[in-house]
Amino acid sequence: MSIRVGFIGLGNQGKPIAAHFAPAGFETTVYDIADAPVQELVAGGAKAASSPREVGVNADVVGICVPEDAHVLAVVLGEDGLLAGMSAGGVILIHSTILPETASQLEREASERGIAVMDACVTGGAARAQNKELTYLIGGSEAALEKAGPYFEATTNIPVIHAGDLGNGAKVKLCINLITYIQWAAAYESMALARAIGLPQEILEEAGRSNGQLTEMMITFLTGHKLPDEVRKDDGFQALMRGHMNIAEKDLAWALQLARKSGVALPVGSLVSQSMARLYGVEDEGRR
Repeated sequence: MSIRVGFIGLGNQGKPIAAHFAPAGFETTVYDIADAPVQELVAGGAKAASSPREVGVNADVVGICVPEDAHVLAVVLGEDGLLAGMSAGGVILIHSTILPETASQLEREASERGIAVMDACVTGGAARAQNKELTYLIGGSEAALEKAGPYFEATTNIPVIHAGDLGNGAKVKLCINLITYIQWAAAYESMALARAIGLPQEILEEAGRSNGQLTEMMITFLTGHKLPDEVRKDDGFQALMRGHMNIAEKDLAWALQLARKSGVALPVGSLVSQSMARLYGVEDEGRR
């Protein structure tokens, strides 16, 4: 089945996802508030839109990869938003890590126009997105999943995980992110101890790889802490790490909110949520 594809949010994760469509032969329309990534994808065969509404006019399936719930709501429900332009029968895929109730709110609004919504959260990072190795964690109907099948096939070689009803994709993603950030804290504190007692980080990593306790993702995380201080304190590096920190703090806040509503204590997750500046090396005394 041939579908027209739209994509909104061409950041660290979104741009490499969106970059697969035009080369695969899809009619592709993209939008971002920054012009540079839009022009980069236009050079690869995509068309630029001036608003989310224009993306909706020109697409049957639209992926959204913006930082937070408020951004997702604005992109979809705004005066010049996606729903203002999208036709009945379309599918909206939310790749952002959101609260399940945000997906439900969007579904209520979209269903009045005959448009399906899926929380199609992604995990794997930019490099895996570029290499078509992303994992999609999806909540929503089977019919919407089938219609969006060519979209997923174009962007990953990993089988999608259909978690069930709308909202379950977001729930799975928040649980997975909780594991991720707790892993970062374990790796960071182990590294800090090794350095303090004069043990080379390379030896720690070799031992952790050997017995399986340090995963490749944890090793990749620790690589950033090997950079010279002048690089880590550079304004560009700090801006990048602050972006990662902001996303991590938001994701953990959402996980803790779900835990409170569900009557579950997450003491380790709560502590880690207060440590993201330290883990990412962000120079922010108020957070360290």
